[in-house]
Amino acid sequence: MPLLTDVAPPSNHSSERVFLEGPQGRGWELRHLGRVVSEYVRALRALHFLGPSVTVFGSARVREDDPTYALAQATGANLARAGFTVMTGGGPGIMEAANRGAKGAGGRSVGCNITLPREQEPNRYLDRVVTFRYFFIRKVMLVKYSYGFIAFPGGLGTLDEVFEAQTLMQTGKIRSFPVVLVGRWFWEPLIQYMRDTLLESHTIDPWDVERLFITDSAEEAAEYVRRNAVERYGLTYRRRPHRRWWMFER
Repeated sequence: MPLLTDVAPPSNHSSERVFLEGPQGRGWELRHLGRVVSEYVRALRALHFLGPSVTVFGSARVREDDPTYALAQATGANLARAGFTVMTGGGPGIMEAANRGAKGAGGRSVGCNITLPREQEPNRYLDRVVTFRYFFIRKVMLVKYSYGFIAFPGGLGTLDEVFEAQTLMQTGKIRSFPVVLVGRWFWEPLIQYMRDTLLESHTIDPWDVERLFITDSAEEAAEYVRRNAVERYGLTYRRRPHRRWWMFER
């Protein structure tokens, strides 16, 4: 299947910095608003018919020979076999691995890429890629179409994405979708900090910790999301051509 690409206009990163430096001229800010609305509409049109998705987060720096890469690839394959579209940030590392697993299993593989000063090229395992100029629109799209989130070891971006999803659920902006953290060695110290410091300080509730499901198993991660999607959100199966399956909402 050829790659379908929706590409953002070339990004002037200096203009994005200028916007965050305080009030600008009305004409400048109106043009900026036009760019934002255009990107938002373009993304909605590109992703509208994906079907139920699961978003996979993780580091772009993980190499192909890393065991975590193989685990993310297996997770992508299991999600695809369960009937989900696998959505990632579209770049290398964990994102590539999850997309690769989904595509290899005959599922749909989608990336929400971002233009950066050091360009992040879309990985080669995507059926569709949408490239964004603005991080906040990209993050909306990674959440909007997902029935669950699976996070692998990563850096600041991964932590930001995990806790933004948690915050949206905590504040009731979205329903309480499953959040799976893969890699106990990486995530358990963070969970312990949440219990020992945040919970003890009464800055979060017990459910904010209990909502997070930790595993080292690709099969368990995919099954946890699938079970929640079917039992809690009313998704069911419909036969696809070539004896594959996809999921749709009742």
